[in-house]
Amino acid sequence: MNTHSTTLRRRDEILKVIRDGAVHSQEELQHRLQRRGIDVAQPTLSRDLKDLGLAKSAAGYVVPGEEASATGGELQARREERLERALREWVLGVATAGNLVVLKTPPAAAHPVARALDEAALDGVVGTIAGDDTIFLAAATCAVSQRLARRLSSGLLPGRSRQGRG
Repeated sequence: MNTHSTTLRRRDEILKVIRDGAVHSQEELQHRLQRRGIDVAQPTLSRDLKDLGLAKSAAGYVVPGEEASATGGELQARREERLERALREWVLGVATAGNLVVLKTPPAAAHPVARALDEAALDGVVGTIAGDDTIFLAAATCAVSQRLARRLSSGLLPGRSRQGRG
């Protein structure tokens, strides 16, 4: 593969990663690219971001014009798709504790999942707190926490768990 096609492939993957979910730093983007088999040095990544015209917002990197051109329904559908992807990829287990829903993730994965939860704006969610590998999602009531736990655990990969506690 020549240099030009390598650059095009890498930049295509960068766009896919950005579109797949919130990316808040070059380091996070670099890590996600590595999981896709693309090793890229930070200066090269920085140049790619600039050349692609990606903008950094409070929500992370965005492709200019894409979010602005989407309708409200399209935006919500994208956010729900991102949440489903984050749940499948990162969540190891879901449990309830009163009106809390507790999600377990691998180390360093809680923040992207919490961001996807926040962006999805699920009914009955009062707020989220993310640590390194744990997310606390506060529900309005215990009944809402049970409903949310069922919904969030429905998309988990086989072998991952939902544990009701209370």
